[in-house]
Amino acid sequence: MYHAALVWVCLMVLFVIVEANTVDLVSIWFAVGALVATVAALLNCPVWGQIILFFAVAAVLLACLRPLVRKYIKPKITATNIDALIGATGYVTSPIDNEAACGTVKLGAMEWTARSSSKEPIPAGTLVKVDRIEGVKVFVSTAER
Repeated sequence: MYHAALVWVCLMVLFVIVEANTVDLVSIWFAVGALVATVAALLNCPVWGQIILFFAVAAVLLACLRPLVRKYIKPKITATNIDALIGATGYVTSPIDNEAACGTVKLGAMEWTARSSSKEPIPAGTLVKVDRIEGVKVFVSTAER
């Protein structure tokens, strides 16, 4: 009776240690299952009953609570001001040439170093649309007027 309870307590401690070293709610469900199995062992439940309780409690907690807990623990990605530039239009102020690594675009009140998404040169004065941003460079393509 006490040997089985000791085994469950050791497993529970192991699951808690694993959980403490991760941040993904990997084994907390098994730690709670081991706690329930420990109580069952102390109440003289047979070993097969302890094992069934362990897996049943862990499975129910995993299935029911994990999606709910993940919803509140999952970090929220905050959009930055730079994300608003994707899809914006602007004018090429100096010709864009990817091979020569030159070109600038005026977006709103700011000038950006620019590269062509299609790798084709874009002459100055062309209306362009921002496709993506990598570091301090905007990648643009010609836009419809």
